[in-house]
Order: sequence, then C-alpha cells, then structure tokens
Amino acid sequence: MKLLALGAVALASFVATAAPTAASAQTAGPQNPGPAIPGVCVYFNQRLLAQSTVGQAVQARVEQLATEVQGELAPYGTTIQTEITALQQGGQAADPDGSRRTALQQRIQEAQTLEQTRQEELRYTLSEQRRLISAAVEPILVAVYQERGCGILLDRESVFIMNPAMDVTDTVIERLNTQLPTLSFNRLPVPVQQAQ
Repeated sequence: MKLLALGAVALASFVATAAPTAASAQTAGPQNPGPAIPGVCVYFNQRLLAQSTVGQAVQARVEQLATEVQGELAPYGTTIQTEITALQQGGQAADPDGSRRTALQQRIQEAQTLEQTRQEELRYTLSEQRRLISAAVEPILVAVYQERGCGILLDRESVFIMNPAMDVTDTVIERLNTQLPTLSFNRLPVPVQQAQ
C-alpha cells in the first residue's frame, strides 16, 4: 500500500517540473557565448516557475496541502497496521468467521480510494495554479517579445547554449512578480468530466 507516499509524489512532481535540473544549473557555459542574434529571444518557463514569487508561493502551498493530506491518511495507515498485527498474532482464533479480515479489506480499499482521490485533487490543484500563472505570463511574454523586437521566441529547454543577452526570462519574472505576486488556494475537487 502506498499510503503516505502521496505528499512526496505531489511535491516531487511539482519540484521536478518547476525547478531547473541540477545539471543545467551547474553548467557555467562558455567564456565567449557568441553574438546576440537580433530577433532571437529565449524564455525559460521552468525557471520562472521556480524563481518567481508566485511560483514559489504555489510550491510552498502545494507542500502544505500535501502535508495536510498525509495527516488525513495517517490514521488509516495506523489502524490498518494495528489490525493486521492483531490478526497475525491472533491467528485463526482472532477471526474465526473471517469478518475481521473482510472489514480490514474494506478499510484498505477505502484508504486506497481516498488516497487516489487526494492525489488527483493535488494534481488538479497544481495544474489549475499553473494555468493561472500561464494566463498571467502570456501577455507579459507578448509585450516583451514586441519590445525586444523578437522575430522568434525559443523555449530554453530546446536551446543548449546561448548568449545570455537573448534571454528574456528575467524581465518576464520581474513583471510577473509585480503583476501576480502570489496565489491563494486550497485543494480543489476534480471536476467530474476530468475524474473519469
């Protein structure tokens, strides 16, 4: 049973997609990155999610929600483990008609269903917050694109090495920090059509 692993999974999911990888963060790059190519701009969304105030606020809140879910699921794990131990120690005499084992199986199924529901809620909640951030970032990107005279805007994930002068991420983060410094939210129920 994967009870209590939920928080770690939700947090790992957010961190893995929000923070630049350790390898890319350690790469110093060349001493001479070459010329800045006019009209070519680069944007790093994952860095925005990791370094913007709203991205950091979302990460902190998702961690809190995952901890709350762990607290909600912990009693299931405790009572299930206690019952398993009692049945193992008591043998056949502890459950002559099998009713305790049946009740235990139902409790385990109930815990697994609740855990799955909470995982889906955390994933959906995170995706909704990312959607809100993306909605706020899009007009900022368009404005920066026009101001910088970009002819093309590349995703930093697709670019191995570049001249830092072509990176517009810092400007986008600064403007997003002003426009959308944080988001307040609770765990959201998954809409019926998405739950299926």
